[in-house]
Amino acid sequence: MGKRVITAIAGLSLTAGLLGLADAPAGAQAGTAGKATAAMAAPKPPKGARAVVQVSPNPTTKRGQEVTITGHCGGGKGLKAVLAGLDREHPVLQNIRIVEDNPKGFVAKATLAPEIGNGVGPVFVDCGGEAGVTLLVTHV
Repeated sequence: MGKRVITAIAGLSLTAGLLGLADAPAGAQAGTAGKATAAMAAPKPPKGARAVVQVSPNPTTKRGQEVTITGHCGGGKGLKAVLAGLDREHPVLQNIRIVEDNPKGFVAKATLAPEIGNGVGPVFVDCGGEAGVTLLVTHV
């Protein structure tokens, strides 16, 4: 009879612990394991590739549509150039204009190439020592 009581108490303790954990917020459940996983999932980029870039709107929906390129230089000197596409013969963006070259927050404007079709194309930024890339999705 003693083994049954100990087994029952252990089972109740385990159940209570699991129920208590289920009522805890997700952040409390994850604890430091969640922080470690996030750090491993997103390692710091190497020197030379720390600029951050976004394109808006993304995805684009009309040929000739104006887009805005924003981001920061991640330690670079300031926005020097924006390139879009894999080669100069088939650019994704045209009429690229740097509006603000501030390394802590740059802005550029461009228009979607009139020959572009549905797909995905890279948008690169050169920040004088740091570079960044994002993908522009086109649904035209």
